[in-house]
Amino acid sequence: MRIMRGIVLIVLVALLGTAVGSGVAGAAPDPTPPPNPSNQDLQNSRNQVNSQAANVAALTKSLSDLQGQADDLQIQVAEQHESALQAMDVLSGAQQAADAATAKANAARAQTEAAGKAIDAARARLDDFVAGTYSQGLDLGPIGLLTTATGPQDLIDRAQYTDSLAEQQASVLDGLQRARVDKANADSSARAAQDEAEKRRQAAVSAKAAADAALAGAQQAAAVQARRLADVQAKQAQVQAQLDAAVNSDAGLRAQRQRFQDWQAQQAAAEAAEQRRAQEEAASRAGRSVPPPAGVRSTGSGAVQTVIDRAMAQLGVRYSWGGGNSRGPTVGIHDGGVADSYGDYKNVGFDCSGLMLYAFAGVGVNLPRYSGNQHAFGDQVPLAQMKPGDMLSWARAGRIYHIALYIGNGKMIEAPYSGSSVRISPVRYSGGLLPTVSRVL
Repeated sequence: MRIMRGIVLIVLVALLGTAVGSGVAGAAPDPTPPPNPSNQDLQNSRNQVNSQAANVAALTKSLSDLQGQADDLQIQVAEQHESALQAMDVLSGAQQAADAATAKANAARAQTEAAGKAIDAARARLDDFVAGTYSQGLDLGPIGLLTTATGPQDLIDRAQYTDSLAEQQASVLDGLQRARVDKANADSSARAAQDEAEKRRQAAVSAKAAADAALAGAQQAAAVQARRLADVQAKQAQVQAQLDAAVNSDAGLRAQRQRFQDWQAQQAAAEAAEQRRAQEEAASRAGRSVPPPAGVRSTGSGAVQTVIDRAMAQLGVRYSWGGGNSRGPTVGIHDGGVADSYGDYKNVGFDCSGLMLYAFAGVGVNLPRYSGNQHAFGDQVPLAQMKPGDMLSWARAGRIYHIALYIGNGKMIEAPYSGSSVRISPVRYSGGLLPTVSRVL
């Protein structure tokens, strides 16, 4: 649009200058003499056209700058969404760790209870042994054996019985001692596991607080950015109205403007047809490709083309924050702010990292969900050496907030922000583009 308006200005000024200097050619003579403008009238007319053209050029530049700001604000809203998504990942991981530690503590408590029962049983057996010995009135000492034996054989029998009782008593005492040691070990394990569980819970609480704060901050920032965007769009509409008024102030420009708008519509239709053709071809190729078996990763130029085809087949699919997985577009998630205002939580689509996850899943690559982790997943290659299939990333303050797929010829495919759709764009070198790309294949 901005290029089109610049061309309009150049063409219109040239045509108006010619018309003012030479008059309208080919007009039928009028029997009534037309006004004969003086040289000063002609100069004044030319000056007015030139002045109006300069005003239109200034307004067009202003409109271009405002549109750039509007696009950047939308990207910043998506950045805040990525921050919230990262915080939720941290919370989920901390809670899982806390649950695992609690399970370990519960297992240790079960061991402690089992050891206590073993001690009780050993004590009961020892008590039964002692009670049985005294109830039989046995004197198991050497003098007792000699004085109570009725003969040599009785003495031998009594000695053997005494040895058996002594072995049983020693066995019961050993069992009791082992039970005591087992209980002490189980108690120690239970305490250690409980301490670990408590630390994990504290970490989960801290992570939850950090996640809540990050999400609230992201939502607040998104609301601020949305208000700024609304202001920019209002100014943009105002400038557009001024531009239209300036271009239409001279009736002689209207026909040329209409011809150019017709040309622009033809160009837009041709571009849309080309994108549909590219999408259909990509979808056809992607449909014919067979995903590799689980755990197997495809490689080579064919794999790169499959990744690009899977992404291209999604052209026009709406943006939904939190949407997209390895199987395709999904319903987005709530953010309590801008994404909710566009209905992302109830509409099927992709966000930037969801589109990358789906594209690479077709060749057996299981990317992580967060865009920052996706960038770190592959080999880091200088931006100047990027190839089709590489992932481009943008960051602010050291944190990645957007990711896209390079498809060659200075173009990329991306899911940019709420309210938009999956699209092909020229590579944006502004907004914090990282100096390296992530190469997975």
